[in-house]
Amino acid sequence: MTDLVTGDDGLARPAWASVDPMLRDYYDTEWGMPVRDERGVFERLSLEAFQSGLSWRTILAKRPAFRAAFADFAPDTVAAFGEDDVARLMADAGIVRNRAKILATITNANATIALRADGGLAEFVWSFRPESTPQPTTFAEVPTTSEESVALSKALRKRGFAFVGPTTMFALMEALGIVDTHLVDSHRRGTSGVWS
Repeated sequence: MTDLVTGDDGLARPAWASVDPMLRDYYDTEWGMPVRDERGVFERLSLEAFQSGLSWRTILAKRPAFRAAFADFAPDTVAAFGEDDVARLMADAGIVRNRAKILATITNANATIALRADGGLAEFVWSFRPESTPQPTTFAEVPTTSEESVALSKALRKRGFAFVGPTTMFALMEALGIVDTHLVDSHRRGTSGVWS
């Protein structure tokens, strides 16, 4: 029994990315590819926080609405959001209307701006890249946290970030390409250029 499904195109993908066209496209083109710019890392950090407790498919389907609602995740704009913006976001059915997560996104935008004095969010997050990456052959072998994700979580909290638990930070590291948890026989394994 394998955890990969070979598609009509002959490419092996995990079952979660083999049926739904949106998830398949995300898996094939985006997940695990390096993101090293501030806005891109801030967006993914924000969306991972919103995903907590929900399916990634839900967040991905709402991503265009999230981008519209949060000014394309421009940290300077989001940092300036006030109570009127929070009320607007709480009324926006296109996004996940969770007050704590909305407030955390605004908090994290301010923390992102503060981090610029020390090299910036992207450089900070990437500094937690481990010396090696997992080599899972089954989903059971894919970790949900790591020593580095725990350390990143603590470091971001110390810098004023919220909703950055170790599991959420490991998911962020996977999404950004900091670790490669594509199954060894997946067509995407090693394609990020970060890990050979």
